[in-house]
Amino acid sequence: QEQLVESGGGSVQAGGSLTLSCAASRFTSSRSCLSWFRQAPGKEREGVAVISRAGPANYADSVKGRFTISRDNSKNILYLQMNNLKPEDTAMYYCAADYFPLGDCYLRRRSDFRYWGQGTQVTVSS
Repeated sequence: QEQLVESGGGSVQAGGSLTLSCAASRFTSSRSCLSWFRQAPGKEREGVAVISRAGPANYADSVKGRFTISRDNSKNILYLQMNNLKPEDTAMYYCAADYFPLGDCYLRRRSDFRYWGQGTQVTVSS
């Protein structure tokens, strides 16, 4: 059974860093597509970063140059390294996964992903 479990959230001051992890068991197919979403109170859940099994990644404009998504395929773990955090990065962060044809792993809508973790809170204070 596909399962996603996030960890690594917390509270930091602006300018700080955090690394989120997501244990993504069973997502070993070459068509697996793993993504990080976030949802702030009162806002829609938005895609932040996405990566295919082969490695190409895409980012939302709001996090480009500050966040790095990566995956350790040997351990089936997805990471999100977040640097230079800003108060507007405060949100619940979710790991999402699904299978798409090769080349179709890009920033997608929330409804495109069937598998979700429970979320981990990131709070950035000014």
